[in-house]
Amino acid sequence: MLKKFLREVVVIIVGKQAEEIAGLLNSKKHVNEFIIAKKMDITINQTRNILYKISDYGLVSSIRKKDKKKGWYTYFWKTEVLKSLEFLKNILLKKIAQIDFQIKSRETKEFYICERCNIELNEENALLQDFTCNECGAIFTIKDNSKLLRDFKRSKGKLEKELELVEEEIVKEEMKVEKGKEKIRKNEEKEKAMKRAEAAAKRKIARELTMKKLGKKKVVKKKVKKKAKKKKKVKKKVAKKKPLKKKAKKPLRGRSPTRSLRIKRKVVKGKIKKITKKIKKPVSKIKKRLIKKKKPIKKKKVVKKKAVKKKAKKKVKKTRRRK
Repeated sequence: MLKKFLREVVVIIVGKQAEEIAGLLNSKKHVNEFIIAKKMDITINQTRNILYKISDYGLVSSIRKKDKKKGWYTYFWKTEVLKSLEFLKNILLKKIAQIDFQIKSRETKEFYICERCNIELNEENALLQDFTCNECGAIFTIKDNSKLLRDFKRSKGKLEKELELVEEEIVKEEMKVEKGKEKIRKNEEKEKAMKRAEAAAKRKIARELTMKKLGKKKVVKKKVKKKAKKKKKVKKKVAKKKPLKKKAKKPLRGRSPTRSLRIKRKVVKGKIKKITKKIKKPVSKIKKRLIKKKKPIKKKKVVKKKAVKKKAKKKVKKTRRRK
């Protein structure tokens, strides 16, 4: 059934000419495009055109490899089965929707036909033509839609059965894809475990070599560590002296704890203020004394200098007058 569905997909996209390519591409490994051209008796350009049309819908995957002798790239192709089945499923759903629309229109509306010309028209178009044929002049007759409805229902049933089969194939392909992914994961995990084991073995060898070179020194370091651990265990006796803090809660004497705390804070603040005042007073007195001493000293010095200058000037004037 899967091959049949893949052929249908190729016929829908390309046509009946390329129906054989579906069987060639349905393989586990990617197939060379030159081999496909030989088996189909077609040129490479024709095969590539077919493959490019299918790849536009994303139903084919390809791999590129370089030829070492010629330096050209050759492409290897393979069908994506799950994507192609989903593509076919969507097409079948569209066809079923179209048939449902036609069945509803035939059941609700009336259609008229000219028996000579076999021209079919809606009721609206027939009214515009006054129920007469423009070509032969004959009168339209009402068409019996019972046969058409049977044909539509049969085709709908076939499409629904085909859709069920396609859905079953999709489920199978999904299971295969999941199994393939699980195998890849297991292989990756095994490779990682092997690499880790190799790295651990290399580390062991490196440690052994270093131990041989510096064997005695490492033994001394281990003994020092053991002694340090024993000393730390002695410090556990200090934790038992903590319950002494509970005695501070007893001297309440009928008062609430908040009120007693407020009173204590006020007393402490008052003591602090008294101490600060006592400290500030002598400091301020000493500052004032120093200021009083410094100011007159500066003035006296300045006065003496000015007086000396004035006396010197007077002497000079007297000497000039005498002369």
